[in-house]
Amino acid sequence: MKNYGLFILSALFGGMIALGGYKVFFENPINITTSSQQPTGSAMVVPTNFNRAISGVTTNATTIDFSEVAEKTIHAVVHVKNTSQVSTYRSIQDLFNNRQSFREEVGTGSGVIISPDGYIITNTHVIDNASNIQITTEDNKIYEAKLMGYDKNIDIALLKIQTNEDLPYMIFGDSDMAKVGEWVLAVGNPFNLNSTVTAGIISAKSRDLNGGYDGNIQAYIQTDAAINPGNSGGALVNTNGELIGINSAITSMTGSYVGYSFAVPSNIARKVVEDLIEFGNVRNGILGVSGRALNSAIADSYGISETQGFYVNEVENNSGAQKAGLKVGDVIVEVGGLKISKFSDLKGYLNSKRPNDLVSVVIHRNNKKIDLKVKLSGEEVVAPEQLWNMELSELPKDYKESGFSSGVLIKKNANSKLANEFNLDNGYVITRINDMVIRNVSDIKAFKSKYGDSFTEDFRRIEVLSPQGEKFSIVSYY
Repeated sequence: MKNYGLFILSALFGGMIALGGYKVFFENPINITTSSQQPTGSAMVVPTNFNRAISGVTTNATTIDFSEVAEKTIHAVVHVKNTSQVSTYRSIQDLFNNRQSFREEVGTGSGVIISPDGYIITNTHVIDNASNIQITTEDNKIYEAKLMGYDKNIDIALLKIQTNEDLPYMIFGDSDMAKVGEWVLAVGNPFNLNSTVTAGIISAKSRDLNGGYDGNIQAYIQTDAAINPGNSGGALVNTNGELIGINSAITSMTGSYVGYSFAVPSNIARKVVEDLIEFGNVRNGILGVSGRALNSAIADSYGISETQGFYVNEVENNSGAQKAGLKVGDVIVEVGGLKISKFSDLKGYLNSKRPNDLVSVVIHRNNKKIDLKVKLSGEEVVAPEQLWNMELSELPKDYKESGFSSGVLIKKNANSKLANEFNLDNGYVITRINDMVIRNVSDIKAFKSKYGDSFTEDFRRIEVLSPQGEKFSIVSYY
């Protein structure tokens, strides 16, 4: 019993020493209080003590309140309803007799008003194949929208509604200035829950989701703000209420948010919109090099010391890169003040530029740092690609002006089977091969990397547009 009493006394004495030490060494703590709902309906308050001096955190904020930013932005985010006509067969007899009927299919998403006169930005996949697009604003006014143009590669589309009053709109921020760890809000309509705001931080930048295996390198902003189906086309905003991204995708095993979401950076989205308004199509600035991102293993294979940057293994003839003096073996480490550590860094920057833009490029050559000024070229410098004895090139200007949005042009077809049996001639446009969408020459390169160049083994189906815009498919029975 005596020992037990001494134990209690020692414990009390130790507690007093600990409390005194806390008072001496942890002065002026900041108390942040959170609460969670209990089954009985009472709130449980959990204090968290945070000492700025010990942590090294320099922020002066004692609370985080996004109400002002949310109020500023929700009025500029709209609900987008897409109605499309889908062909179907109602019976086995209809299938055998090729009697198709049509039914309406409705999809929904979000959009962001970017001008007081009714221009709205959203994702291409939100309005894909739409026969009717309906916009509902935050104050429940309904408008019919006109599709002004889109870029499937970037997944950005531009809509326009007619209104007699100025609309609340959002201004573009500079996505290049956004930093990892910065607070952001996602505003949209997940599951048709209008005007939903979620918060998170920027988790990463220049994120490419598929490694460019389909030829479509992206440079997303990654965030942990919750995004679900219906958020697509909505706004990613910073704490100033500026638009720094268009929410576009999630990675998930369930189809719903599990911790990561992705947005098209505002600098890229803004460039697409400005091109569509000014030119009616998107004009891409091309540096004129190809190569690969570096790591230690790749650097060893090239016999160089740099482990970060973009290694140049080919320079296009007559491109801005060639005229500025870039050479095979150069390592691009910086473009326009942006550090280049992977290909999506470079691609993301170039997606925000146009032909004839002058950009600064920093390279390493023979252990020396060299600064160059490169005037970006247009798509005319991209060399044709060979596939199955066909010479395929980017769509020329007159095709784009005629309404062809993507695909590759058959400049020369020396494949007798495709030419004679399927009447696939020069001037036709290939838009899909097997399960891969073909948007440009880069997609043809990606197809060859994935399948090779064996005609009878790798060809199952080709989707083609005639010079008059008529769509048809070629099916292989091998």
